[in-house]
Amino acid sequence: MSEKQVILTPEGLKKLEEELETLKSVKRREVAERIKVAIGYGDISENSEYEDAKNEQAFIEGRVITLEKMLRNARIINADEVDINTVSIGSTVTVEDMEFGDTVEYIIVGTAESDPMQNKISNESPVGKAILGKKKGTVVDVNVPAGVIQYKIVDIKK
Repeated sequence: MSEKQVILTPEGLKKLEEELETLKSVKRREVAERIKVAIGYGDISENSEYEDAKNEQAFIEGRVITLEKMLRNARIINADEVDINTVSIGSTVTVEDMEFGDTVEYIIVGTAESDPMQNKISNESPVGKAILGKKKGTVVDVNVPAGVIQYKIVDIKK
């Protein structure tokens, strides 16, 4: 069974590589030191500092494995691959809510780097799925838990 491809922008790739490097070079050492200090307190069977440090160590190692797998299966989308005629991963898209007239600008990214607080939405999100492959001027229906929202694609940029 093949592993799922992770779609990233160059910025997303850099961010994941930096996180991995920090976990390997800084966080691992910090946790190892915490474990060493906690062991120095004596009986580890009732030592909450030791338990906390071991739990953090397990989290860090799990995240390292996840990041390494993501980077191994990464496909980088460069700006020159982004077509301004249709919405694709890497596009910056302005959409207008047909009911309220509000406009919002989204950057379409892969799941690994989606961040709704920065208007970076995944190609697998309801809005991302609905507008992917569509052209400027197209009206799309987006199925959301509250019902259906209609968006008009106003602009597509790199």
